[in-house]
Parts: sequence; structure tokens; C-alpha cells
Amino acid sequence: MTSVMGFLEEHVMLRETLKLIGTAALALVVITLVLRLEKKAAKRWIMKRDNINLRFVESIVRFVVIFLAVEWVVMSSSITQSFGKVLFQGTTVLAAIAGFAAQPVIADIICGLMMSATRPFDIGDRIELDDGTAGIVKDITLRHVVLQGIDTLKIIIPNSKLNGMRITNLSYGTLVRSIHFRFNVAYDTDVKKAMKVIRQAVEESPHTVPGRPGEKGGEYGPVYFIQYADSSLVMATTVYYERKSSTEAVKSDVNTRVKEALNAAGIEIPYSYVNVVMSEK
Repeated sequence: MTSVMGFLEEHVMLRETLKLIGTAALALVVITLVLRLEKKAAKRWIMKRDNINLRFVESIVRFVVIFLAVEWVVMSSSITQSFGKVLFQGTTVLAAIAGFAAQPVIADIICGLMMSATRPFDIGDRIELDDGTAGIVKDITLRHVVLQGIDTLKIIIPNSKLNGMRITNLSYGTLVRSIHFRFNVAYDTDVKKAMKVIRQAVEESPHTVPGRPGEKGGEYGPVYFIQYADSSLVMATTVYYERKSSTEAVKSDVNTRVKEALNAAGIEIPYSYVNVVMSEK
């Protein structure tokens, strides 16, 4: 042991390199343990982890832990101390932060913090954006929000971009999700009959449930005649479904059932068409 210590004393570069490697390995172990303890504490003390506040705080905690671990490793050896002092201390850091603040990453973090504070949506909510993007909110990090699309599709949206968009939340403040459907029928359709047929088809779907359970018996959404279109009458209704059901499965089943029900009732689903008038000179 004495000979090894003496050898390391003579070879300073090797000693500092081994010290750096050992500190890095220890830091990796500490980071792993801290992050595991943080997850266990969150699960134990906060019953509902599916909210953006907790997810965003977890992202901040992970960032701080990793940042401090990197600083500890860098400052542990004389080989990297000079680099660490430049990186983490003095006015150089302030200049670096000022330059860094102009980058999109800081905008994403700030917007993520704002969304976490105002909570326009929560984990598990189904949202639609003004560019047509839609999905289930699966996660929020320091930089982006993850939406679950159809099947295995994941949509990654930067926080700064999402914060500037109009968000339609189809699950806000409820235990169920909802989808707004529109169905076109011919001009000569018996409107009340069409309303009844559509509502019955919706209620027969195994995916649909009464909206807002506990309020007024939890009724299914009414069917409305909302618009005269160019070649049809537009009927609309809101369909509610449980969070465990796939949005695409609900859409497919309801659309199929309504089409079959309208056909069986003799109600025409018109095609869009254009009248062309020909004239001769």
C-alpha cells in the first residue's frame, strides 16, 4: 500500500486522473440513488403524480442534481479545476448565462414554468392545438411536452411553441374525455328523427359514457342542429368516453355506428357537389 501511495505521489497526473474517474463513478451512483429516492418520495407523499406541476418540478430537480454532480466532478481534480472555475465561477458565468438566456432553451424552460403554474392541461388530458395537432398529454419536461397520438405515435412540442398556441382541452376539470362530432344529412331530412338516430347510435357504443357523472344523472350529450351547409344540414354532438379508451377507437366506432344507423333509417348522407350551368352563345 505504501509503495502504491508513493508511486501515485510521484506521478501526479495519474493520481489526479484516477481521482477524477473515482469521483465521476461516485457521482453517478449518488445521482442514481437521489433520483430513485425522489421518485419514491413523490409516489409516497403525492397520491396523484399525473399533474404537470409535479412533472415539471421533477424535471427541475433532475437538472439541478445533475448540474451539481458535474460541478463536483469537475472541481474534484486539479486536471479540470481551472476549467471548472471558468465554467462555474466569476463573471464568466454571468456572461455565459446572459448569452444562454437568448437561446430557445431558456424560453422553453420559462414557458414550461408558466404552463406548470397556470395548468391549462394536466397529464392524461386530451388537447387539440390550433394547427390541428391533437393527442393525450403524456409528459412535460424542461423543454417540451409529449403528446400521445394514434397507436405508438409520440408528438414532441417545445414548451415555447405550445405556450403561444390556442389549446382546446377536451378533458378540463372532468374525469372523462370528450370528442365533438359533426354529421351531415340531406336538406329534406326529418331533423328530430336524425337527432334521435344519432343519439341512440352514440349510446349503444361500448366506448361512450354519460358526460359529467354525478350531475343531473350523468346524461349523454344532446344532439344539435347547428348549421345549414352548402349541400346539407349539420348535426353535432359531444361524445364522452373514459380515459382508458383509445380516442381513435372511439371515433371509429361512433362514426361507423352513426353511418349504419342513418342508412338503416333511410336518412341520406349527402356528397358535396357543385352545380355547373352550361350556356351556348
